[in-house]
Amino acid sequence: MNRNYQKELDRIIQKWGKNAPRVLLHACCGVCSGAVLEYLTQYFDVTVLWYNPNLYPQAEFDRRFQALVQMIERMGLADSVSVLAEPWKHEDYDRRVKGLEDEPEGGARCTECFRLRLIETARLAKHYGYDYFCTTLTLSRHKDEKRINTLGEEIGRAAGVQWLPSDFKKQGREMRSRELANEHGIYQQLYCGCEYSLHKRKETE
Repeated sequence: MNRNYQKELDRIIQKWGKNAPRVLLHACCGVCSGAVLEYLTQYFDVTVLWYNPNLYPQAEFDRRFQALVQMIERMGLADSVSVLAEPWKHEDYDRRVKGLEDEPEGGARCTECFRLRLIETARLAKHYGYDYFCTTLTLSRHKDEKRINTLGEEIGRAAGVQWLPSDFKKQGREMRSRELANEHGIYQQLYCGCEYSLHKRKETE
């Protein structure tokens, strides 16, 4: 049976009513963050976590972080959305995907990349007492929302913090994110982020 993650999120929002629970939202880039923040900040007290050791090279990591900060500022959310940023820790990613270098895009290597970032988000959400943790990754039609939500639930149970289910691409939010990026002049990347996706991109050019 296919789950409707948007409906599950709607039920959580209805349960809290006018109270705004705290959520630690892992963000992968500025583009994906726009529509997600526009939506979530209506119902949640949001802190954005920047932890993306998969990004390569470091110049791309820095550029995407700057784009995230610009998106928050240009949307007028700087006073309501905090950013918790970790430095480039590419060795974390290398250790996680060791032995999976030759896996196809979207396969086991990507699963471990999702897992790595969600584990850190859950750890910090637990440490700082957030009600939920979540990720912008489900905004993209290229990402498997079922896989991401399943990982989030498993990791949340292990860490002792609640996962916030999502399928952020629903209700036109993927297109809305592109609109916001264009409107605010936000950098829009041409590859997923890791060196493997970069090499794949170059091969097809």
